[in-house]
Amino acid sequence: MLVEGKAWKLGKNINTDVIISARYLNTFDLTELGKHCLEDLNEEFIKKVKPGDIIVAEENFGCGSSREHAALAIKGAGISCVIAKSFARIFFRNAINVGLPILESSEAVDYISNGDKIKIDLSNGKIINLTNKKSFQAQPFPDFIKEIINQGGLIKCLKNKFKAQEGEKCIE
Repeated sequence: MLVEGKAWKLGKNINTDVIISARYLNTFDLTELGKHCLEDLNEEFIKKVKPGDIIVAEENFGCGSSREHAALAIKGAGISCVIAKSFARIFFRNAINVGLPILESSEAVDYISNGDKIKIDLSNGKIINLTNKKSFQAQPFPDFIKEIINQGGLIKCLKNKFKAQEGEKCIE
């Protein structure tokens, strides 16, 4: 799966309260959560972000509370992938569970600037900065995680698995 978009460069320790404020936790609606993604950090973000754009962040992205809403808000804003030097563990799992691709690559983060055009092959973890022509390799997802992401999240994957009964497995 290929994704391509503009990079939105963020700093370190971007916590779930900044990704989506607690005042919006009364819904799980992707569209509604997406309207408020990162608004306390950058009021212009949601006005300027385009479907397919990519968040690029320093260390410890998604730290703070364990709210699943943070990953949902990012997905609802149309972000196709998050690249960071590191992720808080519970955010990492929440992102996979809602079908939001995330990749760890310190080198890519160091060589991507705000506004750069980025192309990612999620099937093999290849990150290409189309602006400066540099390529990077992130650890690709195992097949079962690729399947969860491709189907839009763990719940959708499980529903499809139980519907098909004989189709491809999404988890072992």
